Amino acid sequence: MSTSLKDPLGGPPALLMVPAVVAVLLLVVPLAAMVAATDWPGLPAQLRTEPLREALWLSILTSTIAVAFCLVLGLPLAWVLARLEFRGRTLLRALVTVPLVLPPVVAGVALRTAFGRTGVLGEPLLDLTGFGFPFTTWGVVLAHVFVSLPFVVISIEGAFRSADPEYDVAAATLGATRWTTFRRVTVPLALPGIAAGLVLGWARSLGEFGATITFNGNYPGVTQTMPNLIYVTRQSDEDAALALSLVMLIVSVGVLLALRDRWLGTPGART
Repeated sequence: MSTSLKDPLGGPPALLMVPAVVAVLLLVVPLAAMVAATDWPGLPAQLRTEPLREALWLSILTSTIAVAFCLVLGLPLAWVLARLEFRGRTLLRALVTVPLVLPPVVAGVALRTAFGRTGVLGEPLLDLTGFGFPFTTWGVVLAHVFVSLPFVVISIEGAFRSADPEYDVAAATLGATRWTTFRRVTVPLALPGIAAGLVLGWARSLGEFGATITFNGNYPGVTQTMPNLIYVTRQSDEDAALALSLVMLIVSVGVLLALRDRWLGTPGART
């Protein structure tokens, strides 16, 4: 081999390679074991069951509605965090990211305290309209928005920050208002990052379990999403739970493929 092809930094040290390989195995082996343990001959029958169709449709529907709310609410909030200088911005960003580190069950308890039928906001809403969020499909959407919105906001804020603010300044010198600049300059420049944030939020919503089941229970066709169905099925039918889990794995891989250029490198960077 020509010496010009050798890495000038030398070979990778074993002290780095060994734990790196262990990390890869730790992440990949459980997924591979799940795929291998799946009852493939019986898989088609498992996937044709009515509970699966209902749960999958409910998961897709609620996740899509939730990410639409995340766009409407998260896009302005991300712009505020990225473009405005004001006292308390650091605190606001910290508060926005709190749901990222909350245990899911705690998120569900927080939602029940605020939006439950006797909650701070839920009780007045119930008295005025007769509508309550808990144990309804809209309650599932609310739980999904709560856990997904921070992912969307942080991702879009990063996209806004990566877009050179000098373009905003140039638009302002040409007479554009801040709203026009936002619509015609800022958002188009950050559009790939916005799309990636929405896909990430949708995937987070699709996999939400703890807050959803704590706040809404597990009622088939109403609040039973795919993670909830997997949880209850696992207690009685291992093969069915594996089949349901495989569906979620396929969806997750699909999300990674959708985000490959954003998170896994650009085509030009691949060798």
